Parts: sequence; C-alpha cells; structure tokens
Amino acid sequence: MIFNLTQHPATLEQLAADVFDPTPEQRAEIVQLLTFDELPSRSEIADRAYQLAMIAYAALHARHASLSTEQQEVESRLGTGRCAMIGGAPYLMAPLQEALADESIMPVYAFSTRESVEETQPDGSVRKTAVFRHKGFVPAL
Repeated sequence: MIFNLTQHPATLEQLAADVFDPTPEQRAEIVQLLTFDELPSRSEIADRAYQLAMIAYAALHARHASLSTEQQEVESRLGTGRCAMIGGAPYLMAPLQEALADESIMPVYAFSTRESVEETQPDGSVRKTAVFRHKGFVPAL
C-alpha cells in the first residue's frame, strides 16, 4: 500500500498500483507543507519533513486498520509494507526520505514515460501533446 504524499492526485494507473490519495483535509495540509514561498531554514525543512512523515504514518496506519484480517495477512506475506510516494522541492526530499524511514515507511518516486500524442484539429492542423504514463516506482536510496 502506497500513500500519495505529493500535491497531485494519483493517476488511474497509480491507483491501480495500490496508491491511495489523502483525504481532502490531509491534501490541504500536504500542499501547505510542500509549498515554500520564502527561502526556508534548515529547521523549517526538517520540521516540514517530520510533519509530512506523521501525516503518512497516520494515513497508512488508518488504511491498514481498515483492512480485513485476511487482507492484512496477505499484505504481510507479500511484504508490500508501507510506502509513501513523494515528490516536490529537491531540498526537501532527502530530509523527507529520512523522516519517513524513521517511521518504517519506504519512500518511493513515481516513474513515468512521456508519450507524444497527435490529434488532428477540425481545421486540419495537428495538436501535439505529451501524455505521462505511469510505469512503476523507484525506491529512494
């Protein structure tokens, strides 16, 4: 089970890969903690990383508790464990990885490929857009 600790909703592909989104209240707090409007101090970065890890811990604990005993046993046998999908300001990621690891939560990054999609418009012109396709997760090192 993977908690989405990013400011973006999980894609359908990520949801199918066992990612779950935060509640609206959690998302609002996550967005606030991931957003820096001024140059942060080291202590502010560490504090925000800790707060984000606590949100992930609570969400994963609640999700695990909501599973049936059989589902919990399957999860334990498979070793799927508790993960958090992270992303955001690069200077926050290392402290966040550490804070999550302190709570026995494995931080992972989403991996996607960019596919070019061309769509012919009614006037005959071609509109080219990039679509990102979720391909899996990369564990933080």
